[in-house]
Amino acid sequence: MTEKTFLTIAAAIFGIVAMVHLVRILIGFSVVIDGWTVPMWVSWVGLIVSGGLSYYGAKLAKLI
Repeated sequence: MTEKTFLTIAAAIFGIVAMVHLVRILIGFSVVIDGWTVPMWVSWVGLIVSGGLSYYGAKLAKLI
């Protein structure tokens, strides 16, 4: 697998994760893990981090 292919796939996966976080924020559905309700701020952090990784992964893939 070439570096460009890896970066493109990683950027796409992180983009999907960012979209899932955005949908959770917009719709407001709750996530419960082993009885613990995940706070909404976790999705805000997840959106920023995964969105940033997706953006920079795509940007790096274009440079190669």
